[in-house]
Amino acid sequence: MNTREQKLEAFGRLLDILDELRVKCPWDRKQTNESLRPQTIEETYELSDAILKNDHHEICKELGDLLLHVVFYAKMGDEKGEFDIADVINHLCDKLIYRHPHVFSSTEVSSAEDVVKNWEMLKTREKDGNKRVLSGVPESLPSMIKAYRIQDKARGVGFDWEQKEDVWEKVKEEEGELERELRAIDAAESDEARNAAKDRAEDELGDMIFALVNAGRLYKLNPDTALEKTCAKFRRRFTYLEENTIRQGRDLKDMTLAQMDEIWDEAKRQGL
Repeated sequence: MNTREQKLEAFGRLLDILDELRVKCPWDRKQTNESLRPQTIEETYELSDAILKNDHHEICKELGDLLLHVVFYAKMGDEKGEFDIADVINHLCDKLIYRHPHVFSSTEVSSAEDVVKNWEMLKTREKDGNKRVLSGVPESLPSMIKAYRIQDKARGVGFDWEQKEDVWEKVKEEEGELERELRAIDAAESDEARNAAKDRAEDELGDMIFALVNAGRLYKLNPDTALEKTCAKFRRRFTYLEENTIRQGRDLKDMTLAQMDEIWDEAKRQGL
């Protein structure tokens, strides 16, 4: 692995390269915060994919792409006299020191849970920090991740189930309420009643998903990761089904569900 000096040299090399690109490359020169934003989001998801695949080579590569964006935003801030990369790093260092008094000061903690509680409490005290517990959860986060983060933030200040097993009563309650509204849709005798039932069912579906996310969190399971794995598994098996159907000169639309299930089970037996 690289020494501390080599790491610092590599970071300096990156800064030098970006300085030159902003002067000499037409594409790099025209970029703004707004134009980079969609690409930053894309790079973040590409890193997420690499992490889920546990592909160390890709993780390294995608971290580099994401680091480029961090340095790029700082470079543009520097050009406008707003901030530079040193400000970004020093602000981060100051925050880490402030939020870890059990390391850099005399505060004592007995567990990782205590660290989280202290972290959330300190954030609300910062001059430019999050004044409300949930204000640090971006509105633009994907809903599944947002639900998990909201619940985790609330846990940080003690708003959580006393016993994790208690969450299952909530899951069952939400399931029953959703089922009731789904039956109301089928029983509706007018468009108005059906639409009202659909609105209620959508609310109850959201409540049930939120409760399941809560259950996953309490049992140390990340629901977003779990759903990503299930999506990948479904993609593999459905692709197997589709490719086998094509090889046989058949069309999925002309097959019965039982026929498709037979090939689907074959994919499962092969570990897909």
